[in-house]
Amino acid sequence: MKLTTKILNSITQISAQDWNGLSQTHYPFLRHEFLSALEESGCTNAQSGWQPTHITVYQDDKLIAIMPMFQKTHSSGEFVFDWDWADAYKRSGLEYYPKLLTAIPFSPCYGPRVASLLALDEIIPFISTQITQLCADYGFSGWHGLFQQPAEKALFQHQNFLVRQGVQYHWHNKGYQDFDHYLASFTSRKRKGIKRERRIVKDQEVSIQAIEGANISDQLLQDFFHCYQLTYLKRGRQGYLNIDFFQHLIAKMSEHIVLFVAQHQGATVACAWCFKNTDPEQSVLYGRYWGALENFDSLHFETCYYQALEYCIEQKIQRFDPGAQGEHKIQRGFEPITTYSTHYISHPQFREAIADFLVRETSAVDEHKNYLASFLPFKQHNEEQNKSQKTKQD
Repeated sequence: MKLTTKILNSITQISAQDWNGLSQTHYPFLRHEFLSALEESGCTNAQSGWQPTHITVYQDDKLIAIMPMFQKTHSSGEFVFDWDWADAYKRSGLEYYPKLLTAIPFSPCYGPRVASLLALDEIIPFISTQITQLCADYGFSGWHGLFQQPAEKALFQHQNFLVRQGVQYHWHNKGYQDFDHYLASFTSRKRKGIKRERRIVKDQEVSIQAIEGANISDQLLQDFFHCYQLTYLKRGRQGYLNIDFFQHLIAKMSEHIVLFVAQHQGATVACAWCFKNTDPEQSVLYGRYWGALENFDSLHFETCYYQALEYCIEQKIQRFDPGAQGEHKIQRGFEPITTYSTHYISHPQFREAIADFLVRETSAVDEHKNYLASFLPFKQHNEEQNKSQKTKQD
């Protein structure tokens, strides 16, 4: 079986039909439409430090596998932080950038990164050799695959790539009938806290509704982008994404978009942009972009979390991934999960040093994840904890 690779410097070098025919198109972030929206809007190019360098694999003349990849000249917008690694390279007189990155730009949502007609255990070893050869031929400091599914992680690890763990907080639908049914699984104190936050938003006369992608008007898009950009400017910089990107998304993949819109006295004051996959067997809602014009008490929790949870329950969506970071999500019923990334480091001594660091970091991450889980608000979880503590005391 002879396999060859072709590097694409633009997603437009392959048709949407060919790309989506291989990718798991239920997962919105691997779709040709999403990646092309990033390119066509100028969010991913050489100037932004996200130069597309996608890998395609052919068996004879037949396309059999794809993997998105970018040349990066910085580490912004990745959510798996390697600034310390870059700083160590610099102190040693070495260049960390450019590096190769397989990730969904600005989207820390785990999912498939390799799509193939062959089994993953056949194609990933081949792709791994291509990655190491690219690093050797063009002087990249290494390759980083972020937010991978466990099966992909394990296969890259088998090729001696380094594995790094992280923690996110996801919600799982356990057959809830409505939001009150969900809250009934909480301890009394935690349940009262959620109800109080929701009541505060109503008392401020803020109303929120979910708008499906096809119903997002030009004015509503402008309102959303104003909220999004202003929130980033309050942090001292502009958002990674421009309004052209969002316009492309509405035009190309509106069926994957849900916008939660908060209004006060008829004016939009906050928005939360979400994606959803279209797989009825593994349905997921992804919280992605948030912005607000005013600081209404508890509005972020209501717009980004509670409204999205109600939507998931009504639509029978199985999982809600609200995005990276945020330990405050735990007391609202989001459970800590392990995320994975894999890394190839070209420099032998740095590879050894980073490997040693990851052993210690992984132990700390596992311990921290278990600690965080102890703060989950569910009655059953608290009962199990109390039994465990009593057993230890006995």
